[in-house]
Formats: sequence, C-alpha cells, structure tokens
Amino acid sequence: MCEALVLDLTVPAAKETALLELSKKRESFPELAPYLWHSFGTMAALLQEIVSIYPMLQPPSLTAHASNRVCNALALLQCVASHPETRSLFLQAHIPLFLYPFLNTISKTRPFEYLRLTSLGVIGALVKVDDTEVINFLLSTEIIPLCLRTMETGSELSKTVATFIVQKILLDGVGLSYICATAERFFAVGAVLSSMVTGLAEQPSVRLLKHIIRCYLRLSDNPRAREALRQCLPDLLRNPQFTACLKDDVTTRRWLAQLLVNVGHVGDAAALGTDVVGPTPPVQQVA
Repeated sequence: MCEALVLDLTVPAAKETALLELSKKRESFPELAPYLWHSFGTMAALLQEIVSIYPMLQPPSLTAHASNRVCNALALLQCVASHPETRSLFLQAHIPLFLYPFLNTISKTRPFEYLRLTSLGVIGALVKVDDTEVINFLLSTEIIPLCLRTMETGSELSKTVATFIVQKILLDGVGLSYICATAERFFAVGAVLSSMVTGLAEQPSVRLLKHIIRCYLRLSDNPRAREALRQCLPDLLRNPQFTACLKDDVTTRRWLAQLLVNVGHVGDAAALGTDVVGPTPPVQQVA
C-alpha cells in the first residue's frame, strides 16, 4: 500500500492524497526513506512541492491549504533526513537549503508558523543524531542566523526547536569552536539567549528554559566564552524565584548550577542544592 502511494507522488492527480496518506503512515513504514530516495522522480516531486509555494512567501499570501500540503511533503523529507541510509545523501544533495526561505519568513499567521515549525523539524531530525558531517554542512550555510531569528520571533514551540538545533550545534566540538571563533558570532548567540531569558520572565516555559541553560553551559566550556559570560550572563538565572520552575527537573538544575560555578557564581549554584564540585575543564579552541 505505502509503496503504491510513493509511486503516486509523481502522478499529479494523485499527488495530494499520496502526500497526506504517506505523512500519516510514515511511522508504520520504517523503510519509507529509502523508498522515497530511490524511487524514480519522487524526490524531485517533493522538491517541486516546496518550490511551488515560494511565490506565496513575499508578499505573504500562503493559505492554510497550501501550507498543509507542503508540510506533508516536509514530513516526508524529515523521514529521509532521519534515516541512516539516506541522511548523508540528503546532505550531499544540499536539500536543506530548499527549506531556508521558509525559515526566513516573519509572518506570524498560522500557515507560516506551521511551515516554519515543520521546516525546523527537518533540521532538528538531522542534528538529533550526533554526526559531525551534519554539523559541518549546517555551518557552511546560514542556519545559525536563521535559527536565531526564529528564537527571537517565533512561537514557543518554534523557539524551542530552533534553540535545540543551536544546542546540538554547540555540543559538537566543531560547532562550539565556530560560534566562539569571533566575538561577533558569540555575542549574536548570547544576545538572543539573553533576550529569551528576559521573555521567559513574562511567559515561562520550562522546556525552552532547559535548552537555553544547556546552550549557556556548553558556551562556558570555551575559555573565551566563559570569560565573556562572567559579564553577560542574565541575572535572572541567579534569581531563585525565576528558576523555581526547575524544582522538579534535577538534570536542568544541575546544568544551571554547573554553569553558575563555571562563571564564578558559586554561592548561587550552592543555593540550587545540586552536586556540583567545581568548574568543568575548559574545551580548548580548535585552530
């Protein structure tokens, strides 16, 4: 059944139904990604869906129907990005670049927000598996400024996925070195993280705060970034009232305590009541 639907993707009259049904059934068809990649004309048909709505991005005229249809195509691309057999091929074909125009939009309407979130889901699927090939590819593109834009202006869910992507880039040694290589890059990331912390004072989100703290903790592994964070770490992260939302999240409280120790706020770290003994050894910057 699913094999027939894959073939229907190249049949104009059957394509929309095939997109919808395959996006629903993708979890029950573990080999869907290889089928999509190796079936004649299928990837071209999915890319055609994406390119066809570019004219609707500016000026913003994307309808809910058009957004749903292209998001079904993006869900299938996420399968390809996730599968170990097709992930590298997906990168070599530079397919993520086709999604970047969607991340570059600023309209807050539901069709655009759904489109951005689904596009971020594809990139998130790529970075979920620790793979330096993925990080090297993404760093050769403008993914970091695109994620930073979403972290500033997106919905809570989009912000969370975009921050997760930046977090995964930072957790790779190449990614950390890249972001900390220049003051401009570090402060671009730091300014957005700080702005997000301020925003959480008005609209709390434990899930989002967890990713922000992990990003800060990883930045503090770099000697130059650690020194800068001594001056620019948001004061709210030392405020017990602000961090009280983490009382049931032992892992994130430990991350926060380690971050505070790393940047010299040992007393504030102790108040969190976690087992942190001293600053983590700095990660040396790659030349």
